[in-house]
Amino acid sequence: MDNQETEKPQALFKALDADDPDPETTEIESLCLNCGDNGITRLLLTKIPFYKEVVLMSFECEHCGFKNNELQQGGQFEEKGVRITLHVNEPRDLNRQVIKSDYTSIKIPDIEFEIPAQSQKGEVTTVEGILERVCIALKQDQDQRREENPEIAENIDKFVEKIVGLKSLDSSFTMIFEDISGNLFVENPDRPHKDRNCEINLFVRSTEQNHVLGLYTQEEIASDETTASAPSLPAPAPSQVKLEDFETEVLQFPTNCPECAAPCDTNMKLTRIPHFKEVVIMATICDACGHRTNEVKAGGGIEKLGLRLAVKVTNADDLKRDILKSETCSLEVSELDVEVGPAALGGRFTTVEGLLVAVRDQLAEKGTLFSDSADKLAQGKMAEFLGRLDDVIKGKTPVTLVLDDPAGNSYIQSLNDDNSLDDRLTVSKYERTHEQNDDLGINDMKTENYEES
Repeated sequence: MDNQETEKPQALFKALDADDPDPETTEIESLCLNCGDNGITRLLLTKIPFYKEVVLMSFECEHCGFKNNELQQGGQFEEKGVRITLHVNEPRDLNRQVIKSDYTSIKIPDIEFEIPAQSQKGEVTTVEGILERVCIALKQDQDQRREENPEIAENIDKFVEKIVGLKSLDSSFTMIFEDISGNLFVENPDRPHKDRNCEINLFVRSTEQNHVLGLYTQEEIASDETTASAPSLPAPAPSQVKLEDFETEVLQFPTNCPECAAPCDTNMKLTRIPHFKEVVIMATICDACGHRTNEVKAGGGIEKLGLRLAVKVTNADDLKRDILKSETCSLEVSELDVEVGPAALGGRFTTVEGLLVAVRDQLAEKGTLFSDSADKLAQGKMAEFLGRLDDVIKGKTPVTLVLDDPAGNSYIQSLNDDNSLDDRLTVSKYERTHEQNDDLGINDMKTENYEES
């Protein structure tokens, strides 16, 4: 009998750490497109804090000296695309770290300039680095253009001067990033406080955009003419699962760990929150890396009106209130000058205290972006914020917690026995904007099809 203990599987994507003695890089001999000889490509699978799993690739040719760096996504596409509007008003905005994928398009409306999606490879750069790369690309072959077409060369020189002016910040400008894969990140220099120069919006992909990513529905695959000659799959057997089974049993289905992509199981339970509605609670535990995740999805449809809930947290009873934050709900605490977007924490059914602890743990665990190179000021601001947040969690500092859910699927427990609003809880409904409807993917739906409250 083998007495040796079975080694625990290692995570495929390790956290990004400059002090890691064994980063587990992989070297592959590959063709140099510059000279036709062979060079070396190095691959590193890692996780970037506040972002996700990525594959960093670095190529170098010892024969001609050609170098190339590239970043590719190591995880799956996000459920929604993302659009980030950055207002560049000061020098530190030029130094913001940017992580973009192959599907990221960049627009600068002030000079009518656009970098289309899939025209550049994914990379980790800065706002200034993006502008510098544009200048280098435009200056390429300018000497030849001046000889063959002086007029075009002159126009390009003038446009390069505009880019140089943006790099020098002669005037403020706006840069719009859009990524249909959702794999896009722009650093917040004021983290963990609200980024006042940056707006982030999620949007539902169109059918054409899904096809660009290689995402097709089962109906589309079945009706594809190119697969008409292939043997058709047998129709699934009618489900034998009854509604009562969903309400009383914990269902389990195979999935992949969101951290290390190892196979694992997700447990799912349908439950009803008193005085609210049915929700689906899902929990995943990965045996490979130990990652745990809990997620809540609303069991009903999108409500006709958006919902804004505000609760004054002044004592221990307020911290114990049940709270449901849906995956479309943002969180704001004005006293701490902090705002958490809907994608940051996902859907959760917990307490007010549990939600605040989740915010603290996520910030404490991930720290700052590229923490090895973070300046002392950023580290100090983070430590100060975590201290203030701990005081709120301990009940030492009163705050007002605000949930804003355009889909209307969030909930905060009232302390009154009859479920009427107590004196520290306020609830208001509002009409969604066109942009919010677009984010929820319901602009083409009729209002009467929404679920009424």
